[in-house]
Amino acid sequence: MPAPSLPQNWSPLDEQAITYARALAADAVQRAGNGHPGTAMALAPAAYLLFQFHLRHNPHDPEWIARDRFILSCGHSSLTLYTQLLYCGYGLTLDDIKSFRKLGSKTPGHPEFGHTAGVETTTGPLGQGIANGVGMAMAARFERGLLDPHAPKNESLFDHYIYVLASDGDLQEGVSAEASSIAGLQKLHNLIVIYDDNDITIEGDISLAFREDVDARYRAYGWNVLHVATAQDGSVDITALHTALLTAKAQSEKPTLIRLKSVIAWPAPKLRGTSKSHGAALGKDEVAATKSALGLDPEKDFQLPNEILTHVRKVSDRGRGLHDQWSTQFTAWQQANPERAANLHRMISGTIDSSILNQITADFSHDKEISTRKASGDTIQRISQLLPEFWGGSADLAESNNTTIEGGGDFLPENPYGRIIHFGIREHAMGSLMNGIALHGGTRIFGGTFLVFSDYMRPTARLAALMNLPVTFVWSHDSIGLGEDGPTHQPIEHCAALRAIPGLAVIRPADANEVAIAWRVILASNKPAALLLSRQNLPVFNRSQFSSAEGVARGAYIIYEPREKPTGIIIATGSEVSLAITAAESAASEGLHLRVVSAPCIEWFNEQPEEYRKSVLPDSIKVRVSVEAGIAMGWREFVGDYGSILSLDHFGASASGPELFKEFGFTPENILAHVRKSITSVRGS
Repeated sequence: MPAPSLPQNWSPLDEQAITYARALAADAVQRAGNGHPGTAMALAPAAYLLFQFHLRHNPHDPEWIARDRFILSCGHSSLTLYTQLLYCGYGLTLDDIKSFRKLGSKTPGHPEFGHTAGVETTTGPLGQGIANGVGMAMAARFERGLLDPHAPKNESLFDHYIYVLASDGDLQEGVSAEASSIAGLQKLHNLIVIYDDNDITIEGDISLAFREDVDARYRAYGWNVLHVATAQDGSVDITALHTALLTAKAQSEKPTLIRLKSVIAWPAPKLRGTSKSHGAALGKDEVAATKSALGLDPEKDFQLPNEILTHVRKVSDRGRGLHDQWSTQFTAWQQANPERAANLHRMISGTIDSSILNQITADFSHDKEISTRKASGDTIQRISQLLPEFWGGSADLAESNNTTIEGGGDFLPENPYGRIIHFGIREHAMGSLMNGIALHGGTRIFGGTFLVFSDYMRPTARLAALMNLPVTFVWSHDSIGLGEDGPTHQPIEHCAALRAIPGLAVIRPADANEVAIAWRVILASNKPAALLLSRQNLPVFNRSQFSSAEGVARGAYIIYEPREKPTGIIIATGSEVSLAITAAESAASEGLHLRVVSAPCIEWFNEQPEEYRKSVLPDSIKVRVSVEAGIAMGWREFVGDYGSILSLDHFGASASGPELFKEFGFTPENILAHVRKSITSVRGS
């Protein structure tokens, strides 16, 4: 390690800025009446050191692609970040700090991506930030391979660091363990995690629940582990932390964990080092006493002298200078690499030209059956040839999910720019890493496992939707049709549960060509989506006899129309659509004229104009049946009061898919029985 020293140009004004940051944290929580003051007070020196002296960033351009990323994984300590955004000039004002946790403020209780400039990810669910950081570090390496693969190590225009500030709680969450294991395997030297080791959680001393050897654990993962003890007065030792950060960046083989000892709520006289300072306001008297300990006027709130603000805002000049220097080099790179520059422009824009999207076509032959997971795999190959920034993998199920890019190469330290990610049997981390990759910007990420294991990924799917990230979840083995693996692997409630997440498009295609169109729409929309795919082979509809698969883009469409004016409608998804069509075709002999609607994506359908939705499901047709091999939840809205819902509201069994479909009533005959039931309801109304 280099000799301990303060950063160059460190001055007494920097010490004072940290003092005021601590007091602002105490004041903001006190005014709000709730929040988490202790960690923000303790970590003010660490955050200040990072933003003023280590982070490469430009407050004038928060989206600068060459910036370092900072993640506050302990999102409850949001004032740690907000104060630095105020100091650096990211658009926050002192009034925003005063409005902490208030409706409509730029300073909500936890940092929210897209809401406050300078916030790189939404954090609060502990462990997610660390995992997002691992994903960002992976994305940074992959993008370097796309844009500047031959540059010497750490000398590319696109090299940068991912800094994460994490808590004891983050390290206790299982998702951080999964993600940290991947980071070590991948040798992500551009990832630096500062672990705030303060020995306190809400319930008290950390020894109540957490006594493991963190150093040994992270060294076993393959991390570089450094220690920073508290200063003699109990504050964060800025000199030692600065030295540790320089040491972390001096090596290029491992991610680094800096174990930073701190005293929560330092220097509050009575509450420092206690759990009472973790998640509640300190109280008026303790806030005043804290200010006195800091050498500030105890009678004044939200103190920030102009001299201090002027000093800390100088960091924006440093950032502008770094950006200008980089821009000169970037212009030269663009001229020397026009094709890569064009790809980068598309990646930054988030839009894909129609000339590329239109090459993703619905051209699967109806001559043979094919599972929708296989159709998705074939479509992935097609997309990978069109978009070099398209990459992904699976939680150890690539052959089952069909998520391998042929010839893409494994993403590993030995092949750092490969396109195939092996997430391992770590579904939760896979989702969080995918979110981090999407947050980093530019690339299009997908990841797969079985639909039943979306349970392990629900927190990350929710966060992807909350942040509106272009993440594609590929979840195969979508029903009892998977067969003999039995009820532990057969999703029943999962379609409905995922549809309950606002902003997540849940797509269950009926055949191979619906899959292709779904992928095209996903790429065009640049939003979070989930593909639910069959294990078993399904018929590929002859589109000369049935409606075009282009209808997928509208969420639901009329795939089969009877010769006579329809008197009833069957709405189906996925593998059940072919059963619905068979039922409708046979119904004609009974004088029943049934329309079949394929409804692969309810969310897309609900976005359509009312005129279109009424044309597919007119109010005048009250005889309706929904068919989906999952729970009934959500379908009453579409079948109405007189409709009948063919669903599966209990767990499955171990047998072949065809046996189970027959056993549980997913047959053309039973669909027609439900049609008759609906007819009876309508007549009796």
